[in-house]
Amino acid sequence: MLFSRRKSSSLFTPEPFMMKQAAFNGRKNGNLSIFVVVFSVFLFALFMYNEDVKSIAEFPFSSRSRAKSQEVSHQHQDPSSGQQEGKPKGTESSTTEVETRQDGGEERRRTKVVFADEDGPAGVRLPVIKEVEEAAHEERAAGPKEKIKEEEKLGEKEVEEDRTVVVERTVVSVPEGCDLFTGQWVYDNVTRPIYKEHECEFLTEQVTCMRNGRKDDSFQKWRWQPRDCNLPRFDARIFMERLRGKRLMFVGDSLNRNQWESMVCLVQSAAPPGKKTLVKNGSLNVFRLQEYNATVEFYWAPFLVESNSDDPNLHSIQNRIIMPESIKKHGKNWKGVDYLIFNTYIWWMNTFNMKVLRGSFDEGATEYDEMDRPKTYRRVLKTWAKWVEKNVDPKRTMVFFMSMSPNHIKSEEWDNPNGIKCAQETEPVMSLPHALDVGTDWRLFDVAVNVTRSMRKVPVWFLSITALSELRKDAHTSVHTLRQGKLLTREQQADPANYADCIHWCLPGLPDVWNEFLYARIASSPWSI
Repeated sequence: MLFSRRKSSSLFTPEPFMMKQAAFNGRKNGNLSIFVVVFSVFLFALFMYNEDVKSIAEFPFSSRSRAKSQEVSHQHQDPSSGQQEGKPKGTESSTTEVETRQDGGEERRRTKVVFADEDGPAGVRLPVIKEVEEAAHEERAAGPKEKIKEEEKLGEKEVEEDRTVVVERTVVSVPEGCDLFTGQWVYDNVTRPIYKEHECEFLTEQVTCMRNGRKDDSFQKWRWQPRDCNLPRFDARIFMERLRGKRLMFVGDSLNRNQWESMVCLVQSAAPPGKKTLVKNGSLNVFRLQEYNATVEFYWAPFLVESNSDDPNLHSIQNRIIMPESIKKHGKNWKGVDYLIFNTYIWWMNTFNMKVLRGSFDEGATEYDEMDRPKTYRRVLKTWAKWVEKNVDPKRTMVFFMSMSPNHIKSEEWDNPNGIKCAQETEPVMSLPHALDVGTDWRLFDVAVNVTRSMRKVPVWFLSITALSELRKDAHTSVHTLRQGKLLTREQQADPANYADCIHWCLPGLPDVWNEFLYARIASSPWSI
C-alpha cells in the first residue's frame, strides 16, 4: 500500500543504521544502540543545515549594540527642479530630522515624509503624511564581524544609558522664492472645509454662520492655489509639535481675534477631550492644549499702542483717540512669546484723520490733535518696530505682521448693482473687466511693508492677505451674526442694508487660509526656532 511505502521511507526508520549495528554485534546493550542512532541523526542534520547554522551564528540577535544618537536628514528635491526618485515631477515633499531609537538591541529609525496626494482636486497635488519605519539592525548585520563582537562585549548598564528617544522634527517644504500670495481661488469640496463648524466647540456665536441660519455653505469650500507652487495643507499634529512647550499669540483687533478663533479650531483636534481649555481674562484669551503644554492666545489691542478703545468689552467708541508713542502698557504682555502675530487696520477706518492725545490717559488728558491717517499709522508702526527690536529675541521668537483685512460694502464695485453690501453673495469675485476697488486704504499697506522691511535686528514675516481677501465678498458673516452681543432677529436679517456685517468672516472660512500661510512659514522654518 502507498501508506506503508511512505512509512517505510520515514527518516526515523531503523534500516539506515543496520550496518552500524553489525559493526557492534558483539555488544547487546540496547541503550548504546539508541545513543548511536540519536548521535547519527544529529550529525546528519548538522551536515545538511551547516550554512543556516553558520548564518544564525553571525546574525546579532542577542547582541546589545551601543548606538550613539545620530540625526538623519532625508532631503528631497524642490518640486520645481525636476523628477524626484520614485515620485512624479511636481510633488511636494518635506524633510524630517530623526534621532535613532534603540529598543531591546534593535535600532529603528522612524521618518515622517510628506508626499503628494495624486487624487487632489483640479489637478493640484496636496501634501499628505505617511510614516516610514526602517530596521537599522539589518544594515548593522551586514557590517564586519569584528565590530559585532566588540558590540557584544558592552554591558547592559552602558546600553541603557545610551538609549535615546525618537524626536520627530518635520520641516514642511515651501519652494524658495515662491510667492504664496499670488494665485487664484479654487472650488474644492473634497479637502474643504478643514474642520466642521459643529466639531469646534470653541467658536463664538459671532462667526457660526450656518448655525445662525445661513443656507449655503459654499463659502467654506474655496482653497487658495498659489500660481507657481502649492500652499501646504494644514496639519494639526505637525503644527502642535512646533508649539510644544511654547506660546503663540495674536495681537490686534477683532479681525485678529477672528483669525485666532480659526487657529483654535484648526489645532484643537490634536488634543483629546478634557485636555484643552479656554480662559478669557480681560484683554487676554488663552487656549491651552495640555498634552503639548502649549497655548494659542489673543490679546486685544486694536491700535497696538495705547488708546481709549482698549477695554475689550466696552470699546464701541466713535471718538477714538490714540497715544502713538505709548506701547509699554500692552507690550509687557507680549514678552517671552514664541510666535507673535500682529495686525491693526479696521479701527483706523472710522474717520479720515486720526485723533492723537496731548498728554496721557493716566493724567486725565482729553485734548487731542487731528492728524493725517497714513502719517499717524507710520508713527504707530515705528513705535511698534522699536518695541519688537528691543524686546524680542529673534533666536527664540518669530514675528508676523498681517496686512489689512478688507471690507465689502459697495456691491457696485464687483458689478452687482442690485446687491446690498455683501448679503447673499455666494462665490468669490471671479473676473471683472476692471480693477477691483472695495475701498481698501492701500497707503497703510505700503506703510506696513516699508516699516517691516526696514527692521534688521528682528526679521518680520509680512503676510500679504489683502488682495486675495478682497475677492472673497461671499465669506463675511453678513446677517448671520451678532449685533451688540445678540443674535440678529429675522426682521434684522431681512434688512442687510443696516445690519449686514461685511467686516468679519464666517468660520470655517477665509481666516483658515490666513492661518495656512502662518503654518507654511512656521512649519517650513528651521528647528532652531
